[in-house]
Amino acid sequence: MAYKVVVVEDNRDALDKIVHLLRKSPDFEVVATYQNERAALGQAGMFQPNLFFINVNNESMLNAMSAFVDTFSGAYILGTLEHWDPFIAEKVSVAGATGCILKPFSAGDILEYVQLYSIRGQHKPAKLITFFSPKGRAGRTTLAALLSLLIADKTGERVALIDADLQFGDLPMFFDLAPKRTLVDATQDIKLLAPLTLAPYFYPVKEGVTLLSSPERPEYAELVAPESLIEVIMMAKNIFRYVIVDLPAGFNPLSLNVCRIADVVFITTMINSGFEVNHAKKTMEMFDSQADERRKVHTVFTRVNPFTEEQRQKIADQLGYPVDVMIPNEYRMISVANSGRLAQGLPDDTLLMKTISAMAEKIIDAGR
Repeated sequence: MAYKVVVVEDNRDALDKIVHLLRKSPDFEVVATYQNERAALGQAGMFQPNLFFINVNNESMLNAMSAFVDTFSGAYILGTLEHWDPFIAEKVSVAGATGCILKPFSAGDILEYVQLYSIRGQHKPAKLITFFSPKGRAGRTTLAALLSLLIADKTGERVALIDADLQFGDLPMFFDLAPKRTLVDATQDIKLLAPLTLAPYFYPVKEGVTLLSSPERPEYAELVAPESLIEVIMMAKNIFRYVIVDLPAGFNPLSLNVCRIADVVFITTMINSGFEVNHAKKTMEMFDSQADERRKVHTVFTRVNPFTEEQRQKIADQLGYPVDVMIPNEYRMISVANSGRLAQGLPDDTLLMKTISAMAEKIIDAGR
């Protein structure tokens, strides 16, 4: 059964090209065309359309996207772009539309984009979550990996895991993967990509979870420009409902830039000698100096023993900030991660998994 299509395009030549393309395909029936959003909102309902193409390079049409979503709640609503613009794409996502598509496109592209956005999850902005630690060996990577699996399992929505620990990323090992494409390739190609062509750079880990791998060799890290990484992450937000980024330990321009655009930053610290709390305190103070950062930064302490509320308060007193999440010690999970079997089954009966599962629930609730 063909899609019933409405095209909203102020450029007459572009409108004619889109209509000509659609009429050549049996998958589409053009039921109406408009050159302004007001007429489309007022009249298109009589045709019962289920697919819209709206030129979001036109500011007034972009600003009307939420009205189209409200008026035609059961339809796919695609914003059309001359060139990929992450800020326009973000506005389309915030409006609750299906997504964006680059002109010129083919009939096959349309079907692939609709499929790509359909399996993404709810038509809501993606949740960007970053994991940062002052020093290494904090359990940051294991926690990011486990949360990606749990969130996908609980929501049925797509989750991207990006290994941005450029020199020593371990996530491919956790899932026993050897991807042919890595973050180096994605960042170097990003100017030529759109959501449909970026998707293959992510490798399936488990149903609903895909990985964009760290570089194969430490020296390749210098090939990843921070601004290009930001572009990759921004585009990934159009494909995935949740984007989880594992960052390298310590402050650097790359980590700071990614944290700046994140919705949630988890400062992850392992309790060992006691000095780690001081490192976490300096990190929190650093984020406090950034405008509006504290409201999205959360403290996570791993390998906490004893795992008690008294211990939480003791750490909080030393830290000078609340302890948002405590993770108990669990050596069995470390052995599972190091063996590459992390996606093959989680021992959900442990205190550690119950704690991380509760953490996943809070993230999901915040994204609804």
